[in-house]
Amino acid sequence: MARRNHTTELGSIACDDLTELGAGKEGWLVDNPNLLTALDTHSLAIANHSVVLVLDWSDGSDPTGPRVKIRPTLSPIESEYISSVEWLVFDDIRVLALGTSCGYLLIYSLRGDLIHKQIVNPGRILKLRVRGTKRDLTEDTSSAEICVVMPGVVARFDGSEIQSMLQRWFQETHSQFWDQKKNPVDSGSSNVRLPYQLWNVNKYGSCADAAITGIMPPPLMELQSSQRYYCAVTIGDDAVISAFRLAWWDFTLC
Repeated sequence: MARRNHTTELGSIACDDLTELGAGKEGWLVDNPNLLTALDTHSLAIANHSVVLVLDWSDGSDPTGPRVKIRPTLSPIESEYISSVEWLVFDDIRVLALGTSCGYLLIYSLRGDLIHKQIVNPGRILKLRVRGTKRDLTEDTSSAEICVVMPGVVARFDGSEIQSMLQRWFQETHSQFWDQKKNPVDSGSSNVRLPYQLWNVNKYGSCADAAITGIMPPPLMELQSSQRYYCAVTIGDDAVISAFRLAWWDFTLC
């Protein structure tokens, strides 16, 4: 019987720009702990401590065309570096979110324009996680929430807030600069601050990873109310898994 191949070739990401990230050496993508990756439907983002390379393999894309390089403005005094990368997708809007070692959340367009920069909490952002949620059990609509994981802390951004900010930014960009490329340094919506909730989850020690897994009902012995509880799961540096109930009124609104 012929051997079956269950893999499908998506495209090639080979290019000279990868040499800046260490390509050409054996095991360069697996053995380098400083490399971060984020996979989207038609794109791959690869980052080291100072630069992000966006590779596209969608239909009709030119494999020899220019690649998008994102070089965030990082603080040399604080030795700031890129510590996490994740794609954010809202309908037809696709952007790239970066977390830094100083606790900043950066959002970039696919052209490399800085859309948003905001401090979440002092400290290194370990992970950026996106979770789809149902808005209503009776409606076939969905939203998303973004979880920012830091040592001993988790933050939650409502996806609808980010989506509204992105829609305004793209509308303003199209109307004001439709015939010219914006300067990535000056194009950030730094005057807009996204609201978010922040919880302390270091009761059992600092966490190496975490995620907000969803909404949970109140305890059986408590009166039923409209108050909302979130469930968070953390993994400590000692590999201990802990679960937390995050009360809606216990967070720090930032």
